[in-house]
Amino acid sequence: MRVPSRSPGPQPGPAVASTAPVRRLPTSPTARRSASDEPDLTAYRAAVAELVVEVGALADAPSTAARQVLLDQRLREPAIAAVLDATPQGFVGARETLLLEMARYQPNARSSAADLTALVRIYLLSRIDVMWWRDAPTFATDAQVNGSVDLVDLEWLRRRGLLGFRYQEQPASVLGRSLRAVHRRLLPDATPRTAGLMFRRARREIVALLNDIAREFAVATPSGTPPLWVTSLARSAEHQYRLRRLGYAAMVPSGHCLGYAADVELAWYRRFGARDTLAGLLLARQDAGEINVVDEGQAWHLCLAPTARRRLRRAYEAEMGI
Repeated sequence: MRVPSRSPGPQPGPAVASTAPVRRLPTSPTARRSASDEPDLTAYRAAVAELVVEVGALADAPSTAARQVLLDQRLREPAIAAVLDATPQGFVGARETLLLEMARYQPNARSSAADLTALVRIYLLSRIDVMWWRDAPTFATDAQVNGSVDLVDLEWLRRRGLLGFRYQEQPASVLGRSLRAVHRRLLPDATPRTAGLMFRRARREIVALLNDIAREFAVATPSGTPPLWVTSLARSAEHQYRLRRLGYAAMVPSGHCLGYAADVELAWYRRFGARDTLAGLLLARQDAGEINVVDEGQAWHLCLAPTARRRLRRAYEAEMGI
């Protein structure tokens, strides 16, 4: 496949290939698995880490052709191909989308992908999310997120003292944005530097997960450490494309658009000596198979594993007295 030429500026239309399921090859790069034979995620993450190092050595513009050859070879390795083949797009669609993302990549201050290697790492690790939830429906529009009975209103829970974590909403007006800017100038480190939640809604299982992590974090850190801070939850695909147009590394498909992903602040906790503690807690849950974790710099992306859904739904109901 020929890599699309790098664009000198914004492109019209969606920034990635169609997210509709792509017809798969008659034979995948790996032997066809049974439905119960899930890919080895430990091997996948290790293979992605090795691939990212190699991409970093070929990140300069003259190495475009060599980088494509490297990706063609490494993506077909069993550990990686098994996950990509199990995503809704299949191996071919996932591979082509990654190549297109790389061809159009333009670094900017808003993006969590600080360089090309970060883009590759974030994209490939986030494919675990969409593999896990490949049969879940996507929230296509803002209206679907705001009107879904599968999501609960965080503000309703917060006012009743049922949330162990904090968040802030995006200002909805010019006045609100102005007040937020003044607050940041006066108290620059009082809260994380984040735009806030566009949608203050989340799946019940995600609320239970975040409450659980927040309790564990509070026990593991000194008195005075701020509670867990959540920067993003459920989003619509409509908003995902909006973020892409603004320069954010918002992947498509995304666990956020399925309602099973969240982003939590990490960098801000360095000033409290708690950043590494939180990172360790999250990685321990990943090792236990409960979540997928993607280091995106300032914030870390989390996605709930399907195997943990039932336990967390029961935990939510117990906490809410249902």
